[in-house]
Amino acid sequence: MVKKYLAKIIANDQEGLQMISACSAGAKVKIVDIKYLSSNKVFLLSIQRTKVETDQEDKKINSVCRFDFVDKVKSKNIDQKNQELVLELIGIDYLKNNTDYEINLIFNNNAYIALTTETIEVRLEDQNEIKD
Repeated sequence: MVKKYLAKIIANDQEGLQMISACSAGAKVKIVDIKYLSSNKVFLLSIQRTKVETDQEDKKINSVCRFDFVDKVKSKNIDQKNQELVLELIGIDYLKNNTDYEINLIFNNNAYIALTTETIEVRLEDQNEIKD
């Protein structure tokens, strides 16, 4: 029996965020799978990514990227009415402004989502493998 390796990466600094960014680069995200729960300050991104951290080439996996302590979300060049639109995540980076961080999710076609947060608290959790 082969044990399925489902990753769970927790980031609370620049290094961790870079690792999550590297694992999520090229991931596909549907608009319908992007959620901001403002009362919980949680931003969720359901992504379909290629597993880059193992030797298994081109294994597709569904993962959830969760950002905690998010005070504000703004997006640019994203048509939120088109729920079936698929974006490609290019990477994640951040800036520090005074006491806050701005975490930027950078997508193809010059689209991005900026999260204003008091601390870096990000998790990437694999849900299941995608069978072809």
